[in-house]
Amino acid sequence: MEIEGSVCIVTGASSGIGAALARTLAGRGAPVVLAARRAERLEALAAELPDALAVPTDVTDRSQLEHLAATALDTYGRIDVLVNNAGQGLHVPVADLDGDDLRAVFDLNVVAPVLAMQAVLPAMLEEARGAIVNVSSATSLRTIPGVGGYAATKAALNMVSEVARLELAPKGVVVSVVYPSVTATEFHRRLRAGAIAEGAWSVTPDPPELAAQAILLAIDTGAPHVLVGDPPQVLEQP
Repeated sequence: MEIEGSVCIVTGASSGIGAALARTLAGRGAPVVLAARRAERLEALAAELPDALAVPTDVTDRSQLEHLAATALDTYGRIDVLVNNAGQGLHVPVADLDGDDLRAVFDLNVVAPVLAMQAVLPAMLEEARGAIVNVSSATSLRTIPGVGGYAATKAALNMVSEVARLELAPKGVVVSVVYPSVTATEFHRRLRAGAIAEGAWSVTPDPPELAAQAILLAIDTGAPHVLVGDPPQVLEQP
C-alpha cells in the first residue's frame, strides 16, 4: 500500500516503537491517528507531527476501540492502515506464572488486536482495501526460558494473523506480522511481571526506529512476515 496520504492508526503510540513509527509514517506523508492510554504523551506527540490526531484509548475495551475507529472516520473519512503495536511482556518461568497475569497479557496481546481489527474492518471492507500489521515478537520464533507465557501470547497472535490474512485477502485487506527482538524502549521496565536477568540476553537492543522501518516494509509490500533487522528481512513463513 502507498503510505503517502494513507490514514494510519497506531496503537501503543505514546512511546517506543509506536512513537517511532508515528514519526516515520508522518515523515512519509501519512495522517496518523495515535492511540494509547497516556493522553499527555499522545497530545505531545501529535503536536510534533504535521497531521496527527491523538485519541486516548484502552485497547482492551471494545467500546473505546470502536470510538477510536469512529473518530478516525469522522476526521479523515477512511481508515487505510491499522498497526496493532500495544502490548506488554510477562517474563517469568512457567512454574511461577500467575493465572491473572497470564490472562491480562493475553487480553492485551491477543484479544485486543482482534477487537481492533474488528473495529476497523467495516471501513476497510467498504473500500475493498486496507493493511493491518500486527506487532508480534521474535520470542515467538524461538524457545527462550523465562518468557513462555509472553511468547505464547505472541504465538497466538501469529496464528490469528495468518488466518485473518487468508480470510481477508480476497476482500482487499492484507494482514502482516512483524517480529521485533529486544528493543531499546520502556518495554522491559513496564512488564506485567518478572524481569530480564542481568546478562541473560547477550544482544544489543535495536533502536525503535529499526522496528518502525520493518513495519513500513510490511505496509509497503504486504509481506506476510517481516523480521526486524538492519535491513528488515521478509519471511514467507515465520
